[in-house]
Amino acid sequence: MCGRFSLFSSFEDIIQTFDVEKMINEDEYTKTYNIAPTHDIITIINDGRINRMGKLRWGLIPKWASDPKISAKMINARSETIDEKPSFRESFIRRRCIIPMDSFFEWKQDNAIKQPFRIKMKNEQLFAVAGIWDTWYSSTGERINSCTMLTTSPNELMSSLHHRMPVILPKKEYENWLNPLEQDTQVLRSLLVPYPTSGMDAYPVSTAVNSVRNNDQSLIQQIS
Repeated sequence: MCGRFSLFSSFEDIIQTFDVEKMINEDEYTKTYNIAPTHDIITIINDGRINRMGKLRWGLIPKWASDPKISAKMINARSETIDEKPSFRESFIRRRCIIPMDSFFEWKQDNAIKQPFRIKMKNEQLFAVAGIWDTWYSSTGERINSCTMLTTSPNELMSSLHHRMPVILPKKEYENWLNPLEQDTQVLRSLLVPYPTSGMDAYPVSTAVNSVRNNDQSLIQQIS
């Protein structure tokens, strides 16, 4: 499970990294060190022609849902069954997105306490987590665009922290994942594998990250 992450790269870095041609206004982007479920998060989609940057609520609300509160329970989707579950199948085939991150957080049980760890790329660069999205309408016409991030089995680094990890896409696969015309489930599922341990790093951080009210650079600093 992935339940917190950070995105504090510059607006320009996000645009360049993900080849964005249409984007939100720069003043709509806020660097955030403690992003939590149900927050509106930066995402990248492809409309069949170009990559677009926008915001989606983190926590998928399927079209058939009667209550948008289901969003809080739909922040992750298992990649192994993504094309079997009614909540996710259509979005997996037709509505995929990228969720940019600088790092994510996971908690390791250490005796009586849960120690948070920050997980990032060794090269400190932005990375892309595979997501899917959907649009939900209420009976009164309210519209919510939402997403969930895909998870897979852990690599060697992550296995010491948790039994799942986000699906991190290599840069060469961004185009394939975002392409709405690519609907071959075997091709798409082949992308949903653990990212190589050699490219990742993890270290303990302050338990201040446990509270969503805390949101500053100190949350990503390594502790001894």
